[in-house]
Amino acid sequence: MRSIILGGLLAMAVGCGGPMEQEEPADLASQKAPLPDCSNEPNANLYRYYSDAAHTQLIGEYGCYCGGLYYWGGRSVYSEYIQEC
Repeated sequence: MRSIILGGLLAMAVGCGGPMEQEEPADLASQKAPLPDCSNEPNANLYRYYSDAAHTQLIGEYGCYCGGLYYWGGRSVYSEYIQEC
């Protein structure tokens, strides 16, 4: 009896949804947060992103770095704000 119920639930979960549709490309002009203008920023204002709460592995950075936009890697909820140059 238990295997019949589990089999039915599994069949419902696998069979739902149909084919996935291709998402349209993001319209960057409509983004709420525009890219920062770093041309007049002589210092670094970066967010550093880490893989864990202990900040043991740096996985990406994003922000202004000495006059230019600087970004690489990924983002996570574990971040640190840096001001330096």
